Amino acid sequence: MIFFIGQSALVRIHKVSWHRFFGWFGAGLASVMVPLGITTSIVMTRFDKAQLHQTGIDAFVSIPFYDMIAFGVCIGLAVYWRKRPELHRRLVFIATCSLLDAAFGRFDYLFDHNLYFACLDLVIVLGVARDLLVDRRVHKVYVYALPLLMVGQSLSVYMWRHNPFWWQRITHAILG
Repeated sequence: MIFFIGQSALVRIHKVSWHRFFGWFGAGLASVMVPLGITTSIVMTRFDKAQLHQTGIDAFVSIPFYDMIAFGVCIGLAVYWRKRPELHRRLVFIATCSLLDAAFGRFDYLFDHNLYFACLDLVIVLGVARDLLVDRRVHKVYVYALPLLMVGQSLSVYMWRHNPFWWQRITHAILG
């Protein structure tokens, strides 16, 4: 979040060359975050099973896996379209917001009622509201990305809460 705010500030104060320089660091950081996030979720799920003797937690890996997929795709597209600022900044914003479900999930009520993704989506809707206020239209990035994110979020919650047989087989293969 600090990196995102810092990068936005650099553009705001017209230090675009610095923004581009540090942007490559951000691209490298993002490319490490995705495999590290997936690995961490696998290791922690194995730890919870082996050391804490928790049962029925295998299916939860769908949530961090989805987070990493959504983040990785949005950041990858943002890097690809880095010379198109209207696309780039919105994709980086969505990618950053896509990691907020972990923060919202720390609130028991939001976690227990599967509202963490809804809260995340509301933060993205603030970007939509900004576009409506400033540009008087919703940018096409939001038009395409937000529904796709919601479908992915719904699927990951379904895989976690209902744990269908096919997902059990996948998690068993991943977690051992």
